[in-house]
Amino acid sequence: SLALLYALSAVFMMGTLGIGLYVSTVARTIPQAMQMSFLTFLPSIYLSGLLFPLEGMPEPAQYLAAILPITYFLRIVRGIILKGTGLAHLWPDVWPLVIFGAVIFSLSVLRFRKSLD
Repeated sequence: SLALLYALSAVFMMGTLGIGLYVSTVARTIPQAMQMSFLTFLPSIYLSGLLFPLEGMPEPAQYLAAILPITYFLRIVRGIILKGTGLAHLWPDVWPLVIFGAVIFSLSVLRFRKSLD
């Protein structure tokens, strides 16, 4: 369902926007923010299961992949587009995205408020 994909993409984007907002509150300069962005972006791509299967990675890398929101989003996209699954089957991958998005966005907003003061 395209509507389900759009809705869950919005949930994923909330988490990634939270990461971006957090990076912007931590970095003091634009080049520093760009470096931090690359330091979060590149490991996310390599450890998410996009390029290499998670099962073939060492155990510590699999634990790191479980922290990354893109890992769950890729499972959701594959489930909807390739298998046509619904929300009932995708729920184990949706709730980590919701929790991550809520936590990182809340932390970044709190940090943003403190940086304004």
